[in-house]
Amino acid sequence: MSLIQTENLTKIYGSGETAVTALDHVTLKVGTGEFVAVMGPSGCGKSTLLHLLGGLDRPSEGEVIIDGTPLATMKDNDLTKLRRKRIGFVFQFYNLIPVLTAVENAALPVTLDGIKPGEAKKRAAEWLERFSMGDRLSHHPDQLSGGQQQRVAIARALVAEPALVLADEPTGNLDTRSGDEIAGLLRDVTKKYKRTVVMVTHDPRIAAYADRIVFLKDGKVVDETNLERKGAAEKIASKIKEIGD
Repeated sequence: MSLIQTENLTKIYGSGETAVTALDHVTLKVGTGEFVAVMGPSGCGKSTLLHLLGGLDRPSEGEVIIDGTPLATMKDNDLTKLRRKRIGFVFQFYNLIPVLTAVENAALPVTLDGIKPGEAKKRAAEWLERFSMGDRLSHHPDQLSGGQQQRVAIARALVAEPALVLADEPTGNLDTRSGDEIAGLLRDVTKKYKRTVVMVTHDPRIAAYADRIVFLKDGKVVDETNLERKGAAEKIASKIKEIGD
């Protein structure tokens, strides 16, 4: 069953001679519990695709359907509620609030949704403990390593129990070891916790943790590759070279 479906998804910025087509008639399906990585050259439309899937931007043409719900017909308030309850976001630079502790940062989405602070912190603590952060609940972001901050960010993305997690270069600000740990954790999010993850990355080693790679070029899907764990990074690197930068 598909959690995400797009039909001829297109995004054009500007008009007339200055118009730029960031995404060009992309049709895509992502299954429930699937881990999909999106790769391609800079400016190929990766982040635009992620923003459209998350309802952060509206398409110029085409449709995004999340869990059976077409986003195009939704009012802004309803779209905001969908993002808050059904979609979790993870970014490259963590976006944690410096004055809040790890558990307060992770609890923020459900706190803002009206859940009592005690219950919100309890839910956040459960996710942080799953991610080996149980002994860091009261630490502030500046007391945590980059990898630990990203674990908090992923816990924050999951605290509202969304069906979908969208991750934009989640390892781009981390060293190799921490990046591998975060990629493995995102894989656990799909395999252990049955969430769907769509991740933008430029790193073949990180993409190798996914079930499937979608390759974009000039705003179009030019290839898709289902992965087996053995030799996946090499296969992805070869495909990237074939597609070209």
